[in-house]
Amino acid sequence: MPPNRYDGRLNASGRPVSDLRAGFYGDDFTGSVDALLQFSRRGWSGRLFTGLPSAGELADAADGCDVVGVAGIARSLPAEALEDEVRPALTALAALKPHVVQYKACSTVDSSPTIGSLGRVLEIGRDVVGEQTVPLLFAQPDFGRYTLFGHHFAAEGDQVYRLDRQPTMSTHPSTPMTESDVAAHLRRQTDLRIGHVPMTAYTGAGAVVRRLRESDSAALVLDAFDDDHLTLLGRALLDLPGPLFAIGSGGLSHALAAADPGRAGALARATPERGPVLVVSGSRSAQTRRQIDAAARAGWFSAAMPVDAGARTALVERVLAALAAGQSVALSSDDADVSGLDPDAVLPALARAAAEVVTHAVRAHAVRRVIVCGGDTSSRVTTLLGVQSLSIAANPMGNVVVLRAHSADPDIDGLELLLKGGQVGDLDLFETIRSLDTTN
Repeated sequence: MPPNRYDGRLNASGRPVSDLRAGFYGDDFTGSVDALLQFSRRGWSGRLFTGLPSAGELADAADGCDVVGVAGIARSLPAEALEDEVRPALTALAALKPHVVQYKACSTVDSSPTIGSLGRVLEIGRDVVGEQTVPLLFAQPDFGRYTLFGHHFAAEGDQVYRLDRQPTMSTHPSTPMTESDVAAHLRRQTDLRIGHVPMTAYTGAGAVVRRLRESDSAALVLDAFDDDHLTLLGRALLDLPGPLFAIGSGGLSHALAAADPGRAGALARATPERGPVLVVSGSRSAQTRRQIDAAARAGWFSAAMPVDAGARTALVERVLAALAAGQSVALSSDDADVSGLDPDAVLPALARAAAEVVTHAVRAHAVRRVIVCGGDTSSRVTTLLGVQSLSIAANPMGNVVVLRAHSADPDIDGLELLLKGGQVGDLDLFETIRSLDTTN
């Protein structure tokens, strides 16, 4: 680990006020959870806030943690809104004096000159943290994301595509990827100079350090094909003088922690919590629909999300009765009655309905494990529930994470949450989580 760069203040125990090694801002909610997972898997202790907390709350979390994160919404914001969203978060994280401040971006480099502009983020981050060359690392091999000679590739199904030909990202409704050269893609978003370090230059961490220190570019795209590349790059970033601003995916988080593993124990694969599970979905993806149908075949009570307040009252009673009888429940959104709602009002209405059902179930002490489907739905529901921060309770498989909620509300505090993107998880994911406990 690089030398501490703290300001010398000590707490009552004689420790530095912050033991923080990294801080990150996540540009969406589920991506922020992934960053926390990547750090935690390699022994870094951490906490993720569901929005920017007070300076005191952030400092308290940083005291004794290796990493703290703030989940945000920058990925979906217009470029002109990034200043108000990103600068306060990066400023607060930099004030904690971590060695690295990461802007956690999607591993498919989602951005454009007008939406979620990473070029604008680069400008803000250099202004806040410092103007040394910014590493750009988007590769995340365990997600099927690779950067080779500056071009980015992403898997879909069993096939790996160049990013501008990947079926989903090449036709993305808000940020279609028409360029696989990451530096060229980002140059459309800023006047700052952006270069590239090819993997053929990776003769060792020292060689990467020299390239970053001697470059006259504002930022450099870093290649990575496998975990060995990530570890080497992480070592190089930790060897650079701090504070260091870096932009990248969960692969960047993986790189930093793999290069200098922490002392926290291995993540649990299960928790002692037992009983039925409640699934609330704002996702309309085909995979989530298949997962809900599979749960229904396994004996779960399944129904459409009740957007109408009157219908919700009646359904809540059925949900509570099912949970009290030990039957798990899944509420879907793709068959919810949203007639009469403006398209922009559908997601907020589904999230409000989901949060209300969860609140009733939790206050009735009928459930302690909840699955929320949909990235945007997850951020809205956790906020409506009054969740202030999250930590990892268990990592049962792959990139599936069971989180523990932290809240001033005693009914919400300690609630276990699985927040999943629409396409995430195997067909039987819900049943797997229902049967997840330490006695198995």
